[in-house]
Amino acid sequence: MDTEQNSVRNKLLKALRPDDYELLRPSMQIVKLNVHEVIEQPHVPIGRVIFFETGLASVIGHLSSGKSIEVGLTGREGMSGSAIVLGSTEATHRTLVQVGGYGIAVPSSAIVDAMRVSDTLRDVFLTYIHTLLTQTASTVVANGLSKLDKRLARWLLMIHDRIDGATVAMTHEFLALVLGVRRPGVTVALHILEGKGLIRASRGQITIINRQGLELEAGGSYGQAESEYNRLMTDILARQVS
Repeated sequence: MDTEQNSVRNKLLKALRPDDYELLRPSMQIVKLNVHEVIEQPHVPIGRVIFFETGLASVIGHLSSGKSIEVGLTGREGMSGSAIVLGSTEATHRTLVQVGGYGIAVPSSAIVDAMRVSDTLRDVFLTYIHTLLTQTASTVVANGLSKLDKRLARWLLMIHDRIDGATVAMTHEFLALVLGVRRPGVTVALHILEGKGLIRASRGQITIINRQGLELEAGGSYGQAESEYNRLMTDILARQVS
C-alpha cells in the first residue's frame, strides 16, 4: 500500500483536490486495524483521524445503565474523528473496529492545520459529517419504528456497502451489541432472514445471498442516507471539474 492519491481507496481522500490532498500526505501513515480495536474513547483526546481503506468501525453509544447500541458506521466512504472536524478535541462515543483491515492515519493536529489553510478541504470533511448525521438520524428512525429483522436487514446492507465480497465475520454477541438487543433476539432475526433466502448464517459468519430481497425486507429504512452521501459527493466532484 502507498499513499499516492490515485492509489487510495478511501472515497473522501479521493474526493480531495490534489493540492488539498498534498497538505495531508506528509503526515499520513498506513495502519492495521484489528477487530474490536478501540480507536476512540469518550472524553479522551483524539490523537489521530483514520481514513478507512478496508474494514469498518462502529460508533457505540452508551447509557449510564451500561446498555449500548450502535449509532454510526464508517468504512471506506469516510473517516473517524468527526469531533476534530467540528472543532472539538475529544470523542463523545466509543468507536471500535468491527471488520479488520487497513487505514490511513493522520494526526489530528495535521487535520486541524489543513482545514485552517484550505476552505475546500474543510468543506469536503464537513460534507461528510453532514452525511454521517443523516445516517445517525436514519438509524434512530429504524431503531424506533422497525422490527428487529428489518433493522438487521438494513444493517447488513450497510455492511455490504463497505466490504469486498458478500461474507462478513460477525458473532451473535457483537450483533447484539450494535443492535442494542439480547442475543436470543439476534438469533431469531437471523433465522427469519435466512428462512426467506436472503442470507446464509454459519458459525461466526453471515453471507448475503439476495441483496435485492434484503432491500425489500428493510422496508424503506435503508437508502436515504446512502442517496444523500452519493448526491453530495457527486456535487463535490462536479465542483472540482468546473
